[in-house]
Amino acid sequence: MVEQETLPETVSMARTRVRTAIAGVGGYAGGELARLLLAHPRLRETKPLLLARVADEAPSGRIPLEQIQPQLSLGAGHRQPEILAFNWKLIRDEGIEIVFLALPHENSREWAPQWLEAGVRVIDLSGAWRLKDANLRAVYKLHDDDAALAAKLQNEAVYGCPELHREAIAKARLVANPGCYSTSIILAVAPLVRAGVVDVDHGIISDSKSGVSGAGKNPSPKTHFMHAADNLSAYSVFGHRHTGELLEQLGLTEQQIQFTPHLLPIPRGIMSTIYLRLAKHMTAAEIEGILREFYAASPMVRIRAAGDLPQIQQSVRTNYCDLGFTLAADGKRLVMVSCLDNLLKGASGQAVQNMNVMCGWNEDEGLQ
Repeated sequence: MVEQETLPETVSMARTRVRTAIAGVGGYAGGELARLLLAHPRLRETKPLLLARVADEAPSGRIPLEQIQPQLSLGAGHRQPEILAFNWKLIRDEGIEIVFLALPHENSREWAPQWLEAGVRVIDLSGAWRLKDANLRAVYKLHDDDAALAAKLQNEAVYGCPELHREAIAKARLVANPGCYSTSIILAVAPLVRAGVVDVDHGIISDSKSGVSGAGKNPSPKTHFMHAADNLSAYSVFGHRHTGELLEQLGLTEQQIQFTPHLLPIPRGIMSTIYLRLAKHMTAAEIEGILREFYAASPMVRIRAAGDLPQIQQSVRTNYCDLGFTLAADGKRLVMVSCLDNLLKGASGQAVQNMNVMCGWNEDEGLQ
């Protein structure tokens, strides 16, 4: 495991105990988050508080977790985790320090300020706080009752990609967990763009494909078995809401990157195949060197040698992002392939990774 040597002095002494809560455990990401936190080695004595998103999810005040997430049921002789109805007295009595919001965007936009006011640090898995630019954020159609407070918190929010913003995350009160597609693309492209070796004006193309769970748990005509099975379809061309993250985090314009998502007939996993033109002739050893140096302190990114391309099945159900590449014989045309699990490194696993950084723990604790 990689020690977090780059963390600031303010968190250099790791917290030994922390009280956590999850708001919204009914979805796919919420279920994975509950699984990870319930098994996290640092939380054995302070199990996460599991909170219902809305009151009618726990009408009697509490329900067994296995009723909503049966895969998390424990064997005989073990006390089953319970989902509790939300109330602020419970939060204060439990001394909650970090909350994970696994909620719809509009709910997270409303709830995050309240948690922060209560002195609780927030890791938000929605898109509510990811984007600084209001024009890019408009895709979420968010409404703020207190626009001035929302603007202040938006400016304070840290984009939760540890590989890019580790030091800022360590000190943050509000961490905006990245989107699944954007994580796969940013991790593949950021080292090369930052090294100045990509001809960005030539244009970057990302052909990305995701399993059906990326659309969430609520069914729709396009995620229905009869549509998704034995099929492959493009969607949200020129309009996917993760595009703004690519522009802000990579420092690109809309004309410099084209991202097209596709729906794969598999439960989970993402593959992004990214086409780049280099600004100068390069060798495969130079490309690999840039990637390995950039991610030398990043335990959740695995770099392949030239020509060894990752596959979805090799990263699914892990928190790894696998990166591989092939360089054309002309030394200027580069194809990057990035694979990850959309529910883990693309959502809940990355959220736990952010918690680890915020607490001064090893980044990969509870994720191996």
